[in-house]
Amino acid sequence: MGRDSDVDQSKRATLRRFAALGAASPLVGIATAEDTKSDTPDAIAGYVSATPGAHFSKIRDDLKLGTGETQHHLEDLETDGVVESRKDGDYRRYFPADRFSEFEQVTLGYLRRETPRGLLITLLERPEATATEIAADLDVSPPTVSRYAAKLEEAGLLSRERGYTITDPEKVLLLLVRYHDSFGADAASLAESASELVEYSPGE
Repeated sequence: MGRDSDVDQSKRATLRRFAALGAASPLVGIATAEDTKSDTPDAIAGYVSATPGAHFSKIRDDLKLGTGETQHHLEDLETDGVVESRKDGDYRRYFPADRFSEFEQVTLGYLRRETPRGLLITLLERPEATATEIAADLDVSPPTVSRYAAKLEEAGLLSRERGYTITDPEKVLLLLVRYHDSFGADAASLAESASELVEYSPGE
């Protein structure tokens, strides 16, 4: 009984924390007007705002919700224009509505995957890194790096014409730094040194 109570308290605390973020959205009131007894819609909206590109299962698990409950509220939030989603392979990823371009949504989707994120971070830090060097950094095989590099190229995030080159490094860096708390330790480490990676040219 005590253990179940602890779980319930943890769930309520999590929902309240993200609901505070969601309540700041001017659109959330549309979705919650008829659901004033529940923090869940606001919590989902807040979570998606803080963790753009999260897929359905992660939203459900991090907020400690049931599958049907999560699906119901996400459908309502999407219908009311609070969030939007896109299919990404086997996943459906969610974003605050009208905040990100298609390129940014695709980028966030890949940044939510450990190996592609590590590949992109390595190239931001060391643009001349080879597939072999990236593989060593990430502790994966060179064929794994090549496979993900091909997917990133197909998605428009990477060019493989002369080694590996990120097509829009500034935008990738911005997304990594802005949402580093919702990624892994690799993104947090990058955020600490981000100023060293940005070239500033007054007057340009």
